[in-house]
Amino acid sequence: MKFNKYNDSYNIVSKNLKNIRENLNISQEKLSNQLSLLGITLYQSDIFKIEHNERTVRDFELWGICKVLKIKAEDLFESGE
Repeated sequence: MKFNKYNDSYNIVSKNLKNIRENLNISQEKLSNQLSLLGITLYQSDIFKIEHNERTVRDFELWGICKVLKIKAEDLFESGE
């Protein structure tokens, strides 16, 4: 399946996702495990790819990530600049 890119990026949350996750001291593996409890299959390798802008993020995955990290989706979209 081919995905469209925005400014040569697969997603726009990669940098903020990694920063927020690390600031909360949550590993990729722990995030993956917590997502599985919500019924969302997102492997550690998938989270790595999202954070390194090699994979898109589906809406339900974004919802789950926000729920686990206890943040709003807007937090992932802020530029921080």
